[in-house]
Amino acid sequence: MTRGIRLPRHCCLCFFTACVAAFAQDPVARGIEEFHQGKYEAAKATLEQVLKHKPSDAHARTFLALARAATGGCDAATTDLVEIFAQRKDADLRRLAGLALAQCHLARNHYDLALPITLELEKQFPADADVLYEAAKLHMKAWNDVVFQMFQKTPASYRVNQVSAEIFEVQGRYAEAAAEYRKAIEKNPRAINLHFRLGRALLMQSHAPETLAQARKEFEAELKLNSSDAVAEYEIGQILLAENKPQDAAPRFERALATSPDFGEALLAVAKMRADAKRYDDAIQLLERAVRLQPQNEAAHYNLMLAYRNAGRAADALREKAEIDKLQRPPAGEFTEFLKKLGEKAPNP
Repeated sequence: MTRGIRLPRHCCLCFFTACVAAFAQDPVARGIEEFHQGKYEAAKATLEQVLKHKPSDAHARTFLALARAATGGCDAATTDLVEIFAQRKDADLRRLAGLALAQCHLARNHYDLALPITLELEKQFPADADVLYEAAKLHMKAWNDVVFQMFQKTPASYRVNQVSAEIFEVQGRYAEAAAEYRKAIEKNPRAINLHFRLGRALLMQSHAPETLAQARKEFEAELKLNSSDAVAEYEIGQILLAENKPQDAAPRFERALATSPDFGEALLAVAKMRADAKRYDDAIQLLERAVRLQPQNEAAHYNLMLAYRNAGRAADALREKAEIDKLQRPPAGEFTEFLKKLGEKAPNP
C-alpha cells in the first residue's frame, strides 16, 4: 500500500471554519471536521454517504479524495484530484487538490507527473508556503535520486567529482571541495567552469598570499577556455585589489563590465574606481544604474550616497541615506533570523 500523503492541517482550517458556519450540522461540515482532526477513515465514511445523496457537492468530493489519498489510496483518489485541480471555479479547492496530487505522484517517484502540477501550483499560488514547500521537496528528491544514479552508473566520470565538490562546498568543506575539483580537471581539463569553481573554493578556504596566487591561476585558466567569463575577470580584479595592485585590477573590472553590462558587482567596482579618481559624475551614472538593477544592494546605495555627497548633491545624498536606513531595518516575521543567515553568504554565480 502506498503510504498516505500528509497535507498540512492548517491548509484545511479555513474550509473547516467556513463550512461549519455555512452548514452547521450538515454532514459535509462534519466530514471536513473529521478530516481536519486527522480522522481520515471517519471522514471517508461520512463523505461517501454525503455523495450518495449529493454527488455534485464539490467540497465533499474534494475532501473525500484528500482523505483517500491520506490513507494510502492515491490510486482511488487520483481521477477526482485531477478533475478538481483542472476546474477553475474554486481556487482553494484547486490548491488542495493540486497539493495532494503532487504528493501522490512524488510518493511513487513519478517526477514527470509531479513536476507539471507543481509548476502550475507555483504559477497560480506564487506566495503560498505549502506550495513552495512541495516544490522544494520535489526538486530535492529529484536531485538526490539523479545524483545517486550518477554515482551508480558513471562512477568514473568527472561529473561525479564535480558534484562531490559542489556538495562539499555547501557543507563548508572547502579543502575537500578543491581536491574533488582537481580530480575533475585532471579527467577533463577543458571542461567549462571547473577552474572557476576551484578558484572560488580556494578563496573560500583562505586569503593567504599563496592561496590568492593559486586562485588567480585557476581564474586565468578559466578565461583561456571561456574568454567571456565576466565573473572570472571580476574575481581576478578582486585578487589584485587584495594584493594592493589597483592599477592592475582596473582593466579587469572594466573587461568584466564590458562583457556583462548588467553585472552589478562589476558596476560597483568600476564606479568605486571612478570615485577614487574624483570622477564623481561618472561614478554616479554607474551607481544609479547599479541600484536600478539591484535595489536591495546596500553597498551600491552607500557608494551612491558618498558620490552624491562628494559631488555636492546634498539632497540626493540624504535620499540615499534614507534608502540605506530602510534596507537596514530588520524584516518582520517569524523567519527573520533564518533569512538573515541565508543572506550571510551570496550564492555562487
